[in-house]
Amino acid sequence: MKKNYEECSDEELILLLRDGEESIIDYIMDKYKNLVRRKARSMYILGADRDDLIQEGMIGLFKSVRDYDAGRDASFFTFADLCVSRQMYTAIQAAGRQKHTPLNTYISLYTGSSEADGGGRSTEGEWDLMGSMISCPEKNPEELLIDKENVERLERTIEKELSGFEKQVLDLHMTGMRYSEIARVLGRDEKSTDNALQRIKSKLKKAIIKNE
Repeated sequence: MKKNYEECSDEELILLLRDGEESIIDYIMDKYKNLVRRKARSMYILGADRDDLIQEGMIGLFKSVRDYDAGRDASFFTFADLCVSRQMYTAIQAAGRQKHTPLNTYISLYTGSSEADGGGRSTEGEWDLMGSMISCPEKNPEELLIDKENVERLERTIEKELSGFEKQVLDLHMTGMRYSEIARVLGRDEKSTDNALQRIKSKLKKAIIKNE
């Protein structure tokens, strides 16, 4: 007799699936579909089609069910989250996205993270690197033009000054990921990822100050 799946942990469900209870895969895919949708909403700012991202995310979720190893990996949730994010970002890169369109919306490189930087200091509440440069409805046409020029200048700085790895880190950071999550998606260690984020902040800050 089958167990009530809702009473089982994810890890127990995977074991049951390995024992041949194949209907579990449908249950897990349905259970985590909202995770996929949330990820698609965050990744959408990178310029991809949301429906395509959801499809890619479900592929990543399926792979996580297929490949999860309780003896090797962390919790299933953490592993699934990684697989979904990686599948989506790989699809975005494969599509050849060129423009950093997220710069046209309010995204701060400093706020929104409770993690500490490489020196052990919290980055939350530090100077808002981009907030002062973004258009808002109350601004007049002249101010909107200035903001557009600022955004274009930042985009040029990104293309010219940032390495390929730094651009990847910036992409994922702007979706709301913390450096530890970015490190997992890109398959890099946390220290090198955090160092890249600090370099990005420094380079973009210099580009802003230079033109003030």
